[in-house]
Amino acid sequence: MDSNYKVYDYVASAKRIDDYLAQPPGNFEEVDSLPDRDRLTFTNGFYANCSAIFVDIRDSSSLPQHYNRPALAKLYRSYLSEMVAIFNSDPGTREVNIAGDAVWAVVNTPLKTDIDDVFRFAYTANSLMQLLNKKLAAAEYKMPIKAGIGVAWGRALMVKAGYNGSGLNDVVYMGDVVNEAAHLAAKAHDGNAAPIFVSSDFQANLNDQNRGFLTYHQVHRCYTGYVVHKAMNDWMDAQNS
Repeated sequence: MDSNYKVYDYVASAKRIDDYLAQPPGNFEEVDSLPDRDRLTFTNGFYANCSAIFVDIRDSSSLPQHYNRPALAKLYRSYLSEMVAIFNSDPGTREVNIAGDAVWAVVNTPLKTDIDDVFRFAYTANSLMQLLNKKLAAAEYKMPIKAGIGVAWGRALMVKAGYNGSGLNDVVYMGDVVNEAAHLAAKAHDGNAAPIFVSSDFQANLNDQNRGFLTYHQVHRCYTGYVVHKAMNDWMDAQNS
């Protein structure tokens, strides 16, 4: 949200808080799928099952020790641009966000086939990291980067939040599905861990072929795998031949 200056009025602030807290529970509607964001107001909200995916660079705090700021800017622009391109490639995607070096999306998945589409996001993101590292090496970046990819399926509350009347607002997704995807991404590709971690509920909704790519992790109680986009990896290999 871009700022637009307004003097803070604490009396008006107290009134807005009272109004929000007085909203009846019935304003938050159970729906089969996430609606378009233009249906949201400051007085309603929607509960629905959906999927969330996070991609988070590992050990990003060490990157400034290896690259100067212009080099880092080019690296991050490349990574963020193409992760957003992947997440934006499906009509079911409801939201794409950038938070530091993490890119995440909320995807409408009312059908099981939609959940397989989100899994495609995950393994395409994994292949993208390989492509990015090839390009970085060709541009004389000495240190490759890696990212953890976390995916979850579950229930979320979709609400409009911000400063009512100011034009400063955004859509917020609250619920375990978003938090779980973020936590899985934080564990994935850590040390020798696989790059893709998915929740048990997400794995259970995948088709048989996609479930076969994943292995249950006893410690983290989720499913993990080193899955790639085969056509993309074949194309990368052909560029080197």
